[in-house]
Amino acid sequence: MSKLALSVAVGNYDRVRPLMDGAVQIDGVDPIFMNLPPEEIFFRAFRSMDFDICELSMSSFTVKTAERSCPYVGVPAFVSRAFRHNSIYVRTDRIKTPEDLKGKRVGLPEYQLTACVWARIILADQHGVKPADIIWVRGGIEHPGRPEKIAIKLPDNVRMEDAPQGTTISELLERGEIDGFLAPRPPRLAGRTGNIGWLFPDPVAAGRDYFKRTGIFPIMHVVGIRRGLVEKHPWLPAAVLKAFEQSKRKCLEALEDTSATKVTLPFVEEELRAARELMGEDFWSYGLAANRHVLEVFLRHHHAQGLSSRLVSPEELFHPSTHESFSI
Repeated sequence: MSKLALSVAVGNYDRVRPLMDGAVQIDGVDPIFMNLPPEEIFFRAFRSMDFDICELSMSSFTVKTAERSCPYVGVPAFVSRAFRHNSIYVRTDRIKTPEDLKGKRVGLPEYQLTACVWARIILADQHGVKPADIIWVRGGIEHPGRPEKIAIKLPDNVRMEDAPQGTTISELLERGEIDGFLAPRPPRLAGRTGNIGWLFPDPVAAGRDYFKRTGIFPIMHVVGIRRGLVEKHPWLPAAVLKAFEQSKRKCLEALEDTSATKVTLPFVEEELRAARELMGEDFWSYGLAANRHVLEVFLRHHHAQGLSSRLVSPEELFHPSTHESFSI
């Protein structure tokens, strides 16, 4: 039987590189890999279903799953995760604490971006700053006029306006026309001026403390497979999950090899050891069972923030064949 020739769009992450270089195979698949930035993958996936297999925004995927209109079937391989304390920037001459954001104007590129969802979760759960406490200003980070990738309807008590035509949220922050900034990418002058900086001065320490108290390592992106392909080949989701798991395992084996550092940063081995001491051996876990708590928190807040039309269960996100895996 010939293999399926399928397009696979993912970022150039070390945890997927063994798949891209052929060290790990997807059973029954002859993949054609495309390394693209997340913004392009998500835009093309949800607008025109350009890819057979691809990483997806956790938030956009949840919106579409809640509507029962998602063109992709989910696989619990979480190729992007991040503590989003480092995604909250402020005018440091005005904002000193998270509570200072109440009543203030905060820019973001899209309200439904996963990074922004998690930043609002942190502000609400840990600091009592609810989405309705802030005036949101939507605009491109570096290019004016960025729209939401998918249509959303916000609660009546959430106030959002578009940035003035021809301006970006980076510019608004620089000019002091907004007080804060949420985004997965930094504003233009972050770190280059004394008036723009992180809300949490030490975001690594804040992230570590957050994990100790909550056990949450935020999920940013999942893997999706075109629904029509899964309907025709129901074995495909389990095969994709297996391959992504094996690829991640090979990546970690390479990091553990201390004979020569594989990453162009000092202290990689020490950071790997520190991550495991804090978060456990499988600190970047895939699969439904190991991530149920993280998913439940995200889904509850996603619905409360008005992004998903109903409360989605973790099981709904992923193909049934991926809910459990075999063991030997």
